[in-house]
Amino acid sequence: MKTYDVAVIGSGPGGYVAAIRCSQLGLKTAIIEKYDVLGGTCLNVGCIPSKALLDSSHHYEDALKNFEEHGIEIKGDLKLNLKKMMKRKDSVVEQTTKGIDYLMNKNKIDVYQGIGSFKDTTHIKIEGEKSQEIEAKYSIIATGSKPSSLPFIKLDKKRIITSTEALSLKEVPEHLIVIGGGVIGLELGQVYHRLGAEVTVVEYMDKIIPTMDGAQSKELLKVLKKQGIKFYLSHQVSAVSSKGKKVTVTATDKKDKEISITGDYCLVSVGRRAYTDGLNLEKAGIKVTDRGQVEVNDQLRTNVENIYAIGDVVKGPMLAHKASEEGVMVAEIIAGQKPHINYDLIPSVVYTWPEVASVGKTEEQLKEANTSYKTGQFPMRALGRSRASGDIDGFVKILSDSETDEVLGVHMVGARVADLIAEAVVAMEYRASAEDIARMTHAHPTYAEAVKEAALAATDNRPLHI
Repeated sequence: MKTYDVAVIGSGPGGYVAAIRCSQLGLKTAIIEKYDVLGGTCLNVGCIPSKALLDSSHHYEDALKNFEEHGIEIKGDLKLNLKKMMKRKDSVVEQTTKGIDYLMNKNKIDVYQGIGSFKDTTHIKIEGEKSQEIEAKYSIIATGSKPSSLPFIKLDKKRIITSTEALSLKEVPEHLIVIGGGVIGLELGQVYHRLGAEVTVVEYMDKIIPTMDGAQSKELLKVLKKQGIKFYLSHQVSAVSSKGKKVTVTATDKKDKEISITGDYCLVSVGRRAYTDGLNLEKAGIKVTDRGQVEVNDQLRTNVENIYAIGDVVKGPMLAHKASEEGVMVAEIIAGQKPHINYDLIPSVVYTWPEVASVGKTEEQLKEANTSYKTGQFPMRALGRSRASGDIDGFVKILSDSETDEVLGVHMVGARVADLIAEAVVAMEYRASAEDIARMTHAHPTYAEAVKEAALAATDNRPLHI
């Protein structure tokens, strides 16, 4: 039986990063993955393939609708080759997962393929092509999450599907019904809408992306409606049925008025749940919360002293970068260091177009906490860079403390704001004021100028270009 300092169960962005950092710190490390490829949900059926399809579909839509305006004429009919688009997506995934294989080899991490389960607090059984057992002084649970559903919905994974199946459809739906107006549903809905599908989103709440700032929700809803996506907000789905190639979704509004929507595919996108199936947590005495998440303290240690848990399987936002940071933190704690994650400054991104990005407190949260604040907002359409590229939708909004001017939250909608939000994270990590950002030189012409202008607006309402 092989013995290790650390065994990591799960090879997603939390698990594989934790394993690398453990190895860097001189700890003999093993990683256990139930599937044939490393990378977890993010690399295989989440972040990476969805972004590949978002980029490909964006190129197609630009060629179809926007090239002519730029003086680019396409002779003959523009054709979509969905099979080739999916093949490119698969190639991107394969390249990325092979990169994880390389990193495991480079860092001398032993990889075990199979289902890992606790025999006790230090022994882990691995059931793959053969049965194995290893011993580990410390273990890190990084098994991630799976798509959630509703109790009355029967997922056939052919017509009534999750995000996993939506990433590999063999045809563009005629009418895709999306249940859930959150990040995943909107991103995949936009992919297929660009490719020619009619898309209808049914959302229980009275707004889309409900956890983000209200101004972002309103702006994205306005833009997506303008693009042609239909929305039924404040509607509770009561039934989903499939017959042949038709799917029918029944929902009721706040006044109990019932509607029925018929399409050929239904994407159920109502969130994700922590995945601990098969771990035999009870054998190690590990506690879970009433939501099925592994219970941890502020150092991500479970109630069992030598076992930690990170990422989607524990509390907090289900984000790949959050999982990675937690993986690094736990590795360093095991090695005797004292790292820290500022959970208030973990950015959130929606990769629709325009993109949506946030960090810090929303305006609704500040109101609820009775925090005195100032607001500065600047529209993207006022930027020369936005007009040059044709990406004029969106804004940057900065919230700062009324007394100290410290930036409390930054919320963006627009082109490339997924990258732009990093400026706000850095500024807030160093507790910058809105005036600090306003006095920094921003290159012209860039989308980033909207951050400076929003900071000027938050500082005595003095933007220069509006």
